[in-house]
Amino acid sequence: MFEKIILVTGGASGLGLAITKRLAQDSSNFIYFTYNSSEKSAVELQESLKNTKGIHLDFRDEDAVDQFADRLFALNPDVLVNNGLTGFMQSHFHKLNASEFLSSFKFNVLPVIKITQSFIVLSRKRKSGRIVTILSSSIINKPPIGWSEYCANKSYLHMISKSWATENRAFGIISNCISPSFMRTNLTKAIDERLIASYIESNPNNSLLDEKEVADAVHFFVFASPQINGTNLLINAASDII
Repeated sequence: MFEKIILVTGGASGLGLAITKRLAQDSSNFIYFTYNSSEKSAVELQESLKNTKGIHLDFRDEDAVDQFADRLFALNPDVLVNNGLTGFMQSHFHKLNASEFLSSFKFNVLPVIKITQSFIVLSRKRKSGRIVTILSSSIINKPPIGWSEYCANKSYLHMISKSWATENRAFGIISNCISPSFMRTNLTKAIDERLIASYIESNPNNSLLDEKEVADAVHFFVFASPQINGTNLLINAASDII
């Protein structure tokens, strides 16, 4: 019998992998994680940590997302960590077609909405549940050039996560967010090295944020007092940029 059953979307690579590993350190937790293109990592993760199980899910497949949202009732997670992301388009706002914003919302935000809706319905019945949503410090500080689509999606999730907290607090459901600064992950591997150097230079610690530090913050929210609800934790070393 596990103390907590936790679902981490996008939990086999980058930040998601660090989150899954951190939460699985406690053998009393069981971690379901979704993955899409990181099958090799998912297999290795399950082999090394027996209290984890990977589930293939492509956020771009609407039917698969709907089926997974329905499957949530059988998985019965106590905690949902919204981390999954298909990617983002780095381009100046005026160069993006309006349809690209729509497709990005469809593939990066709607899956989160559908999965979280099922989780909330499940949690309201048992009067308990925790949601941790990964955002970005770019929605708080000045966003980098070319990140308008990404920041718009994260800002949307920020506000809706606050609604999850206020609408469901009477049912014992906790919803918090984490907004980490820039990290080196597959998501950011195309960023110009000169720009990364400027991020390091602007950071008071003269270093980039590490994925494990964010994973520690997720672990904190999973077990924190229920008094902490509807918050957004900014992790950026008091820097003025991301």
